[in-house]
Amino acid sequence: MGFLLAPVALVRAAERQTALEKSGLVYVSPLKSDGAESSCHAEIWFAWLDGAVVVITASERWRARAIAKGLDRARIWVGDHGRWKQLVGRNEDFRQAPKFDARAEAVKDEALLERMLAEFERKYPAEIGKWREKMRGGFHDGSRTLIRYTPLT
Repeated sequence: MGFLLAPVALVRAAERQTALEKSGLVYVSPLKSDGAESSCHAEIWFAWLDGAVVVITASERWRARAIAKGLDRARIWVGDHGRWKQLVGRNEDFRQAPKFDARAEAVKDEALLERMLAEFERKYPAEIGKWREKMRGGFHDGSRTLIRYTPLT
């Protein structure tokens, strides 16, 4: 009797989905116009909503600036592997984590912001109290940018 094996892409997608549902962090690297990773990397809180990673960041940070410059692609690794500054060029085991390339877009969607904050309440209950109003206020005054990363595959 033969066994049916799931295609590798389906296995990876399922692994990625499970990781996104459980992880507290994603690591983001904007992709340059030639497809190479930027030297800017960072770990960040996120919400997995409607099949996309949603984050909020200070508008002067590279995540938001990259999009403003037309760099609308990013590579995302899922999982908590420590701080980027301690990983890149030293311990790059994070590269074995579930990952995907995504289309990045800045969004002005208050309903999405509120859904993200509700998810943050669940995922980061000890920390969100210090950040909730900064995130909400920054979204309204433009000092923070809401970003949606939609997987390309």
